Amino acid sequence: MTEHVLAAIDGSQYAESVCDYAAWASLALNAPLSFVHVVDNHSDVPAEQNLSGNLRFGARERLMKELSELDEQRAKVNREQGKLMLEAAKARAVEDGVADPIIRQLNGTLVETLVELEKDIRLLVVGKRGETAHHASGHLGSNLERVVREMHRPMLMVPKAFKQPEKVLIAFDGSKTARKGVEMLARSPLFTGAECHVLIVGAETAEHRSELDWALTTLRDAGHQAEGAIRSGEVGDTLQAYEQEHAIDLLVMGAYGHSRIRHLLVGSTTTAMLRGSRIPVLILR
Repeated sequence: MTEHVLAAIDGSQYAESVCDYAAWASLALNAPLSFVHVVDNHSDVPAEQNLSGNLRFGARERLMKELSELDEQRAKVNREQGKLMLEAAKARAVEDGVADPIIRQLNGTLVETLVELEKDIRLLVVGKRGETAHHASGHLGSNLERVVREMHRPMLMVPKAFKQPEKVLIAFDGSKTARKGVEMLARSPLFTGAECHVLIVGAETAEHRSELDWALTTLRDAGHQAEGAIRSGEVGDTLQAYEQEHAIDLLVMGAYGHSRIRHLLVGSTTTAMLRGSRIPVLILR
């Protein structure tokens, strides 16, 4: 089956940006575009055994019936809202130039649904936070963190506003996944014409210099303008400082490696790195 660019949308303020980045990726990759909205009808009402407290005989039964009816009403509203969001996403993608976007509404939980769909995903596009996430600027929804950890397909996490990437930075550590990332960056139509940067966070050593030279040569041989650096310091702060200095539009990171960069995506600092980024982050598996 043809692999799709899959955009997961909800009612958050990131939805329009998700649509735009997904449309851009779909056109650049010449891949079909699908939008999915997951309806999670899990009730937040306390469990039945906690409602018996001081209720008199008969009152508990009536309450449970009313709660059940409310759940049914809420599920219906959620489905209708989802349909409207999907139709709006499709219309926006068509305006962006995508010929025939596919829309799907599915029941379940977000993470499990995306994992089930991933065999047909070429690139997953999601917003930095979902509609149920806390609105504090530093908060990253637990659903998104779980998606990062459990998905095995490339994932593009996007900010609120769309900007077509012109300068791309790859966080490079010489690992197998990072080398695959450089090779992907070099040949992917997603980055045609983009200026490519490579950053190694660590000491200036002969090994690091050799790794950087390999990455830059690979990119230049593919026709890219490429430059890079080796910098010491804390990984997250060093990456963000480089992003700001060079006006980087998109950050590429591998989810697995052998250096400190690895721990940004499989260790306790995952959330800190992702929530601090003001630009899209492409996470490679």
